[in-house]
Order: sequence, then structure tokens, then C-alpha cells
Amino acid sequence: QVQLVESGGGLVQAGGSLRLSCAASGRTFSSYSMGWFRQAPGKEREFVAAISWNGVSTYYADSVKGRFTISRDNAKNTVYLQMNSLKPEDTAIYYCAANRGSILTKSGAQFGSWGQGTPVTVSS
Repeated sequence: QVQLVESGGGLVQAGGSLRLSCAASGRTFSSYSMGWFRQAPGKEREFVAAISWNGVSTYYADSVKGRFTISRDNAKNTVYLQMNSLKPEDTAIYYCAANRGSILTKSGAQFGSWGQGTPVTVSS
């Protein structure tokens, strides 16, 4: 298990950008694939993006493809989510999650460790 702490959320105007960070504890961070999920008020949690343990492979939800970029720095035990061209419908709590499996997946059930979330609000 790893402990995850997200940061970087905030209020931004539509069309703006934010970069979320997720710092992980533990020496085995590089063995986990990582993901970002989000949950908007009154809606179910949804997958946003995932990245393989070595950063070579990435996977995005159609709703964010071309606007968001997931990356990681294993030397810093950190995964990032660069969010550009933000829209009001991107407003949500964003969660970082870790998956010990090697296959990228959008299924939240495959992620065993979760952060506490960071809020993102996009105003129109």
C-alpha cells in the first residue's frame, strides 16, 4: 500500500489550466500504475487518466483526451495531471489512485490506494 496526497486544485476560469500533483509515500511507488479519477456533485466517480509504472503507456477518458496529460516522476514519487482548456463540466473532486497491476485500466475497483482528493472548480 502507498499513501497518496493530492494538491494543486483550485478555482479557474473556463479555458484556463491547472496542474494537479499526487505525492506518494513508500519505496515501491515505481511498481504501481497510477490513475486519476473525479467525482462531480451528485454524480458517480469517473475515470480520467492512467499511466503505467514506467510512464510509457497512458490511457485517457474520451472526455479529457487532447486536453489533459498524465505524467509521473518516479524519482520524486509523484504523478501529475496537467489540465488545459478547462470546461465547467470538469468541476469535480479529483482523486489520485494506485494500482499494483501492470495492465492499465479505467476500473476504480482495480486501484487499492486512494488519496483524499483535491477540488477543482471551473467557472464559466
